[in-house]
Amino acid sequence: MLPSFYGSWRHVFKLDPDREIDDATLDAVCLSGTDAILVGGSSGVTFDNTVDLMSRIRRYEVPCAFELSDPSCGVPGFDGYFIPSVLNTKRSEWLIGHHAEAIRDFGHLLPWESIVGEAYLVLNPDSTVARLTGADANLAADEAIAYAQVADRLWRMPVLYVEYSGAFGDMALLKRIKQGLKQAHLIYGGGIDGPDKAAQAAESADTVVVGNVIYDNLDAALATVEAVLRPAAKEQAHVFRTR
Repeated sequence: MLPSFYGSWRHVFKLDPDREIDDATLDAVCLSGTDAILVGGSSGVTFDNTVDLMSRIRRYEVPCAFELSDPSCGVPGFDGYFIPSVLNTKRSEWLIGHHAEAIRDFGHLLPWESIVGEAYLVLNPDSTVARLTGADANLAADEAIAYAQVADRLWRMPVLYVEYSGAFGDMALLKRIKQGLKQAHLIYGGGIDGPDKAAQAAESADTVVVGNVIYDNLDAALATVEAVLRPAAKEQAHVFRTR
């Protein structure tokens, strides 16, 4: 059975090991009521800065997972690990090449009971991740949906991450992607700079990831927690009242 440590997550804060965060900000983020902290970044992630950030997060009870894109940064001690593959890359190493090398060299050390595959669909051509991975991010809507369904139905990837990284995405497309999924858990990230956009993304995504705004406007970042989680709590309360 695949790990499901992420299955109930609705709201997640993403922290980049390559960006500085002071103790007061980290305290506010970890005590915000978010479902989890996701650690990862597109560049500058090292073993040392990942260990440092994880050890600071571990002072809190909030669940913490790591996006492991480089096996040399494979820090033990996280609650779970996502292994990303970029669906729309033009470079095979970002789809399977790096993964095969990592398993060849480090497979015997990996905590497989805590690892899930994560299919990335990168849709902002100006993002660092698009440039780094050579992703063809200028996809028509039908093409994007087709990639998502390959991951979901053909490859049976447990997680699909729609990534706009730095820009707020097309919510109509996100809704269509969600409607076409049969089993994959849909994560959305990109351009969420406050509660309004967080709530919009939460209408379709299973999990909403809030990242850059933490470093730019902490109050706006913290407001996204209630925007995503309160509607879900109200809906649950309504279900119980009507039974």
